[in-house]
This record gives sequence, structure tokens and C-alpha cells, in this order.
Amino acid sequence: MTPKTNTLSLAASLATALTLAGGHAQAQSANMEKCFGISLAGANDCAAGPGTTCSGTSTVDYQGNAWTLVAAGTCTDIELPAMADGTARMGSLEELDRDLPPA
Repeated sequence: MTPKTNTLSLAASLATALTLAGGHAQAQSANMEKCFGISLAGANDCAAGPGTTCSGTSTVDYQGNAWTLVAAGTCTDIELPAMADGTARMGSLEELDRDLPPA
């Protein structure tokens, strides 16, 4: 699988898991953490920075100020494609200043 396919699979799995959890979301949130910079455009969980409102509002793949919930301890281990200049791209537990949409 390519890194982009891995990311898409991860996003689909997370969406399914969170949907099926329903009433158990609070219990699961203890085992989840916000991971910035891993969402594909329109696939973030919430808070995609200025000009966006919430879930699904990121406009750029791997937008640094958009987050997705992931299993605790996995954020920085998620494989992502390198940036256009070849620099490695990684998830972060804090908001990033990379891959932001034009102002």
C-alpha cells in the first residue's frame, strides 16, 4: 500500500470505529488523542484553523492546523507522503504551520 492509501484506510477505519462506538465515545476518548497534520482535505475531525468551522472543513491534504483523533501513542508513527520539497511529513500532537491553505 502507498502512504496515501494507508492514510485513507486509517481515516476510514477511525470514522467507522467512532460511528459504531456511539454511546461509548467518552470511554474511547481516554484512549484517543488529537493528531495534527494527518487528515486529507475534508476528512478532519474538527478545528481546522481560521476560516473553518469543524468536522470535514479542512481544505488541504495534511493541513497542519487540522486534527483527527487517533489511538493514543500512534500520532507520530503514522506514515505520510513527503512534502513537495522532499522533507519528511509527520503527524504532531500540536498544531503545525505547514500545509496551510492560502490566506
